[in-house]
Amino acid sequence: MELFLETGYTSLNKKSEELCGDKVEVIKNDEYMTIVLSDGLGSGVKANILATLTSKILCTMVSNNIPMEECVETILQSLPVCKTRELAYSTFSVIHVNKNGKGYMFEFDNPQAMYIHNGKCMDLEREQLEILGKTIYKTDLELEVSDVILLMSDGTIHAGIGKTLNFGWQRKEIKEYLEKNIEKDMSSRAMACILAAACNGLYLGEPGDDTTIAGIKLREKLNIDIMVGPPIDKEQDDFYISQFMNKNGKKVVCGGTSSKIVARVLDKDLKTSFDFPDKEVPPIGYIDGIDLVTEGVITLRKLLELSEKYLSISSIEPKKHVKKDGASLLANVLFEEATDIHFFVGQGVNVAHNELPIDITMKLKLVENISKNLELMGKEVTIQYN
Repeated sequence: MELFLETGYTSLNKKSEELCGDKVEVIKNDEYMTIVLSDGLGSGVKANILATLTSKILCTMVSNNIPMEECVETILQSLPVCKTRELAYSTFSVIHVNKNGKGYMFEFDNPQAMYIHNGKCMDLEREQLEILGKTIYKTDLELEVSDVILLMSDGTIHAGIGKTLNFGWQRKEIKEYLEKNIEKDMSSRAMACILAAACNGLYLGEPGDDTTIAGIKLREKLNIDIMVGPPIDKEQDDFYISQFMNKNGKKVVCGGTSSKIVARVLDKDLKTSFDFPDKEVPPIGYIDGIDLVTEGVITLRKLLELSEKYLSISSIEPKKHVKKDGASLLANVLFEEATDIHFFVGQGVNVAHNELPIDITMKLKLVENISKNLELMGKEVTIQYN
């Protein structure tokens, strides 16, 4: 079983602040992933600078296996001092794990991380350390498949103070809320969004503190092959489709002409739905052996819009779409389910577009932009042109 580490986070700015005083930094290489959530002293520009410096320095050093003592010392020496409070202060939570989920976590003055295992929120064992006069907690990690760790800034536990709650959101209540609202197949980004949206609700839409939730999840790899457009050489249809069907994972076909080619080569019927869940998106189709069949350019254009919204760290809209139009279904497959995505992009001229303002350049540009956004989501993306 091949495993994959995914991350995602959501941030709410304190009311009336343009910049968030929390910062998340992620570095991923072939073996390890390092994620840091830092919360700068105060709010606004100063807090943003403190959090940015802390997260970037710490993430870079930890990802290069520098001992935590040296990391903390470097941070203390690097941060600018607040003239008013004479403090150079920034909290942090850092996770450093390999692709099998083994590693460690250090926490300094952030709320204790939430560990989600088999749908239950649990506390991790923590060892208390003293480093340069600072109390830091260390946790050895050995994650199992589907395990999630959520890091939080203190805006989470402060949610609702003076408005909907007297003493903020207690840890026990946060656990209960997560257990009721998360699902096993949700991405770490979706879980972070659910918790951030709840915090925003407790703040009545006007956060009294910067609030950030960052998640990391160990999951099985899922490959998605997506075919877009017919190949240049019609004589190569059979070879093209055999390549497309050869790998394990889910299969997606985008485009009417592509769907007809796949159905013909596989000797299967192509059926079209007459339902329009979204009037802006053409209906989907069905081919036995293919997981999703959609229209081409219009659906991809809508998918690009959805990918921009998905990537927004300030958006608290649900990450999993409930609508059944082609773009929403494709978004769920690519954004929430996939870890590895391989595009089979045919560069043949589509005769169905002869009377429309659509050319091959537009299609290629859409695939390119969608691919870039998928990579920003942490997906492994490859494109094969035919």
